[in-house]
Amino acid sequence: MTGDDILAETRSYENGVTIRPAVEADLGAIIALLVDDPLGKTRERLEDPLPQAYIDAHHAMAAQGGNVYLVAERAGTVIGCLQVTLIAGISREGMTRANVEGVRIASSARGLGLGKTMMRDAMDRARNAGCGLVQLTTDTRREDARRFYEALGFTPSHVGMKLALD
Repeated sequence: MTGDDILAETRSYENGVTIRPAVEADLGAIIALLVDDPLGKTRERLEDPLPQAYIDAHHAMAAQGGNVYLVAERAGTVIGCLQVTLIAGISREGMTRANVEGVRIASSARGLGLGKTMMRDAMDRARNAGCGLVQLTTDTRREDARRFYEALGFTPSHVGMKLALD
């Protein structure tokens, strides 16, 4: 099974959550989750119709391979999302790694363990795709997120840096 096959799986969990690859029709729900966040609301545009940039990005991710937005649904409603990107590399003896970002849980579903289910699902997919590690960044202002990731076993091993290219 290839990394793309593993990322494309739909999985159901005992807590009534199904995690599956996002389709174009999910983009509005994903953007709504990204906007339902103090930092995200300054970076995203939830409009009707959605800006074409989101649709183009969805198609570009699919064409790239090894790069997928996963959504978590309960009773047919998208209540969580995250992006997983498989990255082949030379360092660490040619290790493939998974990068996770854009993790969001609907405010109405927080505290129910959904984030843990989604992250464990992403880690399992990464392991099954042959990755040797999972990496992520979290904004330094997100203290709760940092504690959440540390409780899952992530360690703050590096200093992340970003440069906005205008």
